[in-house]
Amino acid sequence: MISRSFNTLFFVFLFYFVETQAQVASFCNLKNATTKGGEKISYKVYYTLAGIYVPAGEATFSNELENYNQQKVFHVVGEGHTYASYDWFYKVRDVYESFIDTLTMLPVKFQRNISEGGKKNFDQVLFDHSEGTAVSNRKTVSIPNCTQDVLSMIYYARNIDFSKCKVNEKIPFEMYLDDQVHSLYLRYLGKAVLKTKYGTFNTIKFKPKLIEGTLFRGGEEMTVYVSDDKNKIPIYIETPIVVGKVKVYLIR
Repeated sequence: MISRSFNTLFFVFLFYFVETQAQVASFCNLKNATTKGGEKISYKVYYTLAGIYVPAGEATFSNELENYNQQKVFHVVGEGHTYASYDWFYKVRDVYESFIDTLTMLPVKFQRNISEGGKKNFDQVLFDHSEGTAVSNRKTVSIPNCTQDVLSMIYYARNIDFSKCKVNEKIPFEMYLDDQVHSLYLRYLGKAVLKTKYGTFNTIKFKPKLIEGTLFRGGEEMTVYVSDDKNKIPIYIETPIVVGKVKVYLIR
């Protein structure tokens, strides 16, 4: 359960259908104004059932400026782990990495090394946006313009100018995951003052449309709050799962 919450941590702006070319164009070609090398953000994940909250683990996202194949990239690393007290139930040690072109904010390489419930898996994908391909360990997939991976999506989406959005407007995008390109969207819900045990924040609120799976119900079940400032850092995420609910808080 904790692994799925990490996997979807707010980047699961997974969405369903691209409505118009005009909307797609407005999402493409965003320039980075929210992150830089040296940023590190940490979250605490709770699992709740019948009103009982259990601290299950933490997730940390770091960003370093590096060189990759003679180009400047943001090397973003997302790490998720369960606490030792939770490991008996479902032990997780996951590492996700994305190498993102600093000029286009498009991924050039993605890899994940996951260990969940005793099962391990390694996956690597190389993106060639000029050729429109993504090459994984298993196959080559054609990708449309502006395609993101699940980790680069977080950093790219932070640059959306929500001031140009109307409440309930859908913002579509394309995301590559598991040798498939998913057409997804997030629905903008406006601004909100959010009070949590870690502080009070001015936030922007939206709901991503999730792909139905073994843990998540399809539809707009997840709610995400990001800081209403130039950084647009995810502050809080809440989503029901098949049994119970997951809550994710920014802690550092």
